[in-house]
Amino acid sequence: MSAADRPVLPGASAPASAPERRTRWRRRLPWWALVTALALAGLLWVFPFIWMVSASLKSPAEIFAGGLSLIPEQLRLDNYSRAWTDGSFRVYLLNTVIVTVGTVVIVVVRCALAGYVLGRYRFPGSRLILGILVATLFVPTGYTIIPIVKLSMQLGLLDQLSGMILALAGGANVASILIYAGYFRGLPSELEEAAVVDGAGFWRTFTRIMLPLSMPVTATVAVLTFLFTWNAFFLPLVFSFSNPALRTVSVGMQAFVGENSTDWSGMAAAGVISLLPIVALFAFMQRYFVEGIAGSVKS
Repeated sequence: MSAADRPVLPGASAPASAPERRTRWRRRLPWWALVTALALAGLLWVFPFIWMVSASLKSPAEIFAGGLSLIPEQLRLDNYSRAWTDGSFRVYLLNTVIVTVGTVVIVVVRCALAGYVLGRYRFPGSRLILGILVATLFVPTGYTIIPIVKLSMQLGLLDQLSGMILALAGGANVASILIYAGYFRGLPSELEEAAVVDGAGFWRTFTRIMLPLSMPVTATVAVLTFLFTWNAFFLPLVFSFSNPALRTVSVGMQAFVGENSTDWSGMAAAGVISLLPIVALFAFMQRYFVEGIAGSVKS
């Protein structure tokens, strides 16, 4: 009995013929081509990170001799111990965590309050404030470093982590404010009306109702601020000129660059150490990050 003559059981679909299978394969061909192209692009995108992990397990001579090879001939785990101890990355990592957490807290609180006011209230000059905030996007960072350093010196904060935190958190953060403003603008006004009926004031309405509702946006702003602060180089470099113990991980990479040679394997190990917290944070909060971006754009 041929396949075409076999009886079809109730609820079961008939086997596809050869022409139908070819037609189905042709329809799926563009989809498979797109998946293959995206997979190759993704591999090309992450290849530098994979190569850095591989280089952190090699000797300096093997890094140059191996080229783009990813498999070390001999695992050199001492690169990580050298970066952690000799390169003082245990100190730099702690400094970076303190500076990043402090900056994230200040930026989230400040941008949430500013976004709430600009998104929910209309007052004389609100459009002018938004225009000034947007205009600050076109101001280069180099133009603000001189007044920041001078003000920090006058306040006695130039050689302290607290000064670095205030300098990094004192920017306009226009994108974060606009994300909050767009999200708060899309919330129904009945929430505030019900809060007023219950006797809640501005601060209680913000902390008890509005801020908890904006958790996806808060996660987005926290991730963006975390990435910016963790990778900041210019301001931490200026603040740690006279005190190398205040260096962050991005500035601490200079410890592996000598006058006559560079410890490339130690630098690669330090780079892996500095990137692991970022990868872990984004893997944990990527869902909230996407939801926050989508919510603010939709609003």
